[in-house]
Amino acid sequence: MFYQHTSHDITIRVEVDYVPPEAHNHAPETRHVWAYHITLMNGGDETVQLKTRHWTIMDARGQVEYVNGSGVVGETPVLRPHDTFSYSSGCPLSTSSGSMSGYYMFETDEGRPLKVIIPTFSLDLPNARRTLN
Repeated sequence: MFYQHTSHDITIRVEVDYVPPEAHNHAPETRHVWAYHITLMNGGDETVQLKTRHWTIMDARGQVEYVNGSGVVGETPVLRPHDTFSYSSGCPLSTSSGSMSGYYMFETDEGRPLKVIIPTFSLDLPNARRTLN
């Protein structure tokens, strides 16, 4: 399953995979880890640069963590018209489900800021049934 959203002609596509415990070496209290794969696609006519990321991570108990920082995976990619950039990262949780949402701040060549929404995506165990209220 993938999640996708477009803001300011920039499309963010997210795919999520659960990482089984035997495949990661996180601390014991971190029982669950998800890998997320993001593709940024510039569908506009302007060159843009990703400057910052802003994440809201919520676990199954409603505990919220905010993660803010420069770029992604150590880079601040420049996307010319119709360029793409992909990266992967991970999210450890002590609960068996959660969600992530947020936004990126991009800047055009002229210095105009663009807030680009990252679609909210769920972090669930494989084959888990989720009931939405």
